[in-house]
Amino acid sequence: MTGIVLLVVIGIIAVWAIASYNRLVALRNQVANGWRQIDVQLKRRHDLIPNLVNAVRGSMEFERETLTAVMEARAKALAATGPADAAQKEGQLSVALGRLLAVAENYPVLKSNDNVKMLQEELSGTENKVGFSRQFYNDIATKFNTAQQVFPMNVFAASFGFKTAELFEVTDVAERQVPTVDLSRRGTT
Repeated sequence: MTGIVLLVVIGIIAVWAIASYNRLVALRNQVANGWRQIDVQLKRRHDLIPNLVNAVRGSMEFERETLTAVMEARAKALAATGPADAAQKEGQLSVALGRLLAVAENYPVLKSNDNVKMLQEELSGTENKVGFSRQFYNDIATKFNTAQQVFPMNVFAASFGFKTAELFEVTDVAERQVPTVDLSRRGTT
């Protein structure tokens, strides 16, 4: 009788361990998928930026510094590794892009250029997709991290080498500020 109870208890523990391990693996794979979804959207963003810069370059002769800042931020973002590094560098790129788009508003030729409008719309749509992908990633990464940290799963997760997933977060205060767009016409009377 005691042997049967012991076998049942061991069986229950084995089933729990297998189910727990499989749950952690599934969550880890969802986190990896979430990161890949962000990566796809960021690649699209990175591909659009040179086209936008080239489209506005000729009309923005006095704004070379702004164009250079965007391309430098893009290069840094392309070299990012992992969610935390990518979040920081993508945030810098967002700030530089915001400045470029705000400055472009001051150029009537650019505002009426269909190619520039199309690129801005594509970039805006891509920015939305990046935002949704980041939200999905952070949601699933938080779920994965929580699953690893609750008892008794925390002991089990640590023994199998599961690691906490990094979250995509804004760490630079300057990145949190909304860019100012001034559409007033200075110097006109």
